[in-house]
Amino acid sequence: MSFLLDCPNCGRRPVAEFAFRGEYKKRPSQEEPFETWAGYVFMAQNLPGSQIEWWQHRSGCQRWFLVRRDTTNNTDHESFWFEERGEHLDR
Repeated sequence: MSFLLDCPNCGRRPVAEFAFRGEYKKRPSQEEPFETWAGYVFMAQNLPGSQIEWWQHRSGCQRWFLVRRDTTNNTDHESFWFEERGEHLDR
């Protein structure tokens, strides 16, 4: 079985068309200290199970979007634009 992702713009496609860009983390404010920004840029939790991740449809529409995916079995639970609910994500 191949790993498929749903692009909110182009639909279900093979994962080879996409670029994984890391887990979603809430961006710190500009006033945060260097250590906070270093953790935001360089550290990842990499926990097994459901997580929200950034993906880019590089071989299609070139758009960036978020996927809530189970990392233990690569199932794609849902894909959505950051603009739709990014401000309301808890991570």
